[in-house]
Amino acid sequence: MNKSVIGCGAVLVVLLFIVVVAALALGGSYNRLVRLQQTVDQSWAQVQNVYQRRADLIPNLVNTVAGAANFEKSTLVEVTNARASVGRVQLDPNKAPSDAAQLEQFQAAQGQLSNALSRLLVVVERYPELKANQNFVGLQAQLEGTENRISVERGNFNTSVQNYNVAVRSFPTNLIAGMLGFPPRPFFTAQAGAERPPAVQFNFGTPAPAPAATASP
Repeated sequence: MNKSVIGCGAVLVVLLFIVVVAALALGGSYNRLVRLQQTVDQSWAQVQNVYQRRADLIPNLVNTVAGAANFEKSTLVEVTNARASVGRVQLDPNKAPSDAAQLEQFQAAQGQLSNALSRLLVVVERYPELKANQNFVGLQAQLEGTENRISVERGNFNTSVQNYNVAVRSFPTNLIAGMLGFPPRPFFTAQAGAERPPAVQFNFGTPAPAPAATASP
């Protein structure tokens, strides 16, 4: 057998081996990115679920509070308008956004609603009949639990996004991530007071502190 033929065959075998290894590496990287992307999307769906849970509680909360005599109507209007603003930010509930501006808009609307709810619940302190209303107490407890859950799910989402982004930007996966349709994903960003949920605990059984005594002239 001609040595040149043998040499060409050996080269082809080596090239074939390289192609197979590269294909396996590419397939492994692709599958890993798919798994990480699915985790991000699943975490996003959970975020959407808990935010929707809060939105669903608000109409009953507003109706219950509106029944109190002389309650500040402007506060109720603010909550209602903030909830409507949230509804106007349309994002896919099953796919995490890849556009940072979209996520920022969503977060801003949700933050506005959180602030409006906080002000509403502070105003309620001046209405003893509401603090004794069992329907309101039950809604308050559900809202408190939902706010805590929102904080947890946002943290889980950011963790999954971090894991995904590390993979997308790491060598050699970063060489193929963009071509295969795996762009980096934005995080929820910290805002003032975002490290804790709105204050929704009233300590109904605790009397208000007495005003500080003033010194005699």
